[in-house]
Amino acid sequence: MTKHRKKLISIVIPAHNEELNVDELAKQLQEVMDKMINYEFEVIIVENGSTDSTFQKLLAVRKKDKRFKILQMLRTFYCEGGITAGLRFISGDAAVIMTADLQDPPYMIPKFIEKWEQGYENVYGVVTKRTDYSWFRRIMTGIFYWLVNKTSGNLLPRNVSDFRLIDKKVYQSINRMDERVRLMRGMFMWIGGKSVGIPHKRHSRFAGKTHTSFLKLLGLGLRSIYGYSYLPLRFITYLGIFISTCSFIFLAYTIITAFTKGVPFSGYGTVVSIMTFMFGVMFLILGIISEYIAFIHEEVKQRPNFIIKRKIGFK
Repeated sequence: MTKHRKKLISIVIPAHNEELNVDELAKQLQEVMDKMINYEFEVIIVENGSTDSTFQKLLAVRKKDKRFKILQMLRTFYCEGGITAGLRFISGDAAVIMTADLQDPPYMIPKFIEKWEQGYENVYGVVTKRTDYSWFRRIMTGIFYWLVNKTSGNLLPRNVSDFRLIDKKVYQSINRMDERVRLMRGMFMWIGGKSVGIPHKRHSRFAGKTHTSFLKLLGLGLRSIYGYSYLPLRFITYLGIFISTCSFIFLAYTIITAFTKGVPFSGYGTVVSIMTFMFGVMFLILGIISEYIAFIHEEVKQRPNFIIKRKIGFK
């Protein structure tokens, strides 16, 4: 009689300067994995160019529990590069993606797996409450999701996070996508498949300081818009049509006024205001085009999304 193979769940976790969280992360993951005896697990922690003792602590965890594997990056490739690297080295029937700071609670993993067993291929966390956000960041987060969805055809559900479980066919599709400028949650939603969100409370960091700043969030928002929408380019077209129409109307009005009432006195303020407005519009247009050119430049260089320094626990 053939022995039934247990399904393998791969857990991918990018970690950058998380020395204060590693031990508790391993403890909570072990509690979850030990309870789910009908599954096998592997935990791939991507040490993402840390400057503290994160790597040494990961080695200690690996020594005690061989289910933990380590990918050490040559330098920091940020969260998107860490996730990309982890997905390239897994072999699970499904993959869970989460952060190392325990803001993504490991106790949600069984709920993700339950939905996956029901046939869902992309099970993502939907944050219902953020305990660590200031009022300013909550407002900016709301603006981010509203703007991204308005410009990308509702690609990202509101408050969706990178914390998710994806089926093997989904992460294999991600691995075949060779683009350099990446927004992983956007890529997951673009692939599609049967998807469902699970509400959960986002906890504060277990320890340490956040690595996310307002400028990083702003950059994420701009990458989302430029990477998944052509609306800014269409905006240039519409703006050009609008300004051209207004210019022709004003020109016609000026000609008619000159014939009927004579040439009016040309005001300095009016001329300066129009020139300033037009220069502002021109530089806005150049800025939008420059962003798309920068994206093209990154793709054309064909540089790798990550560089591995060391692999520990892999065959």
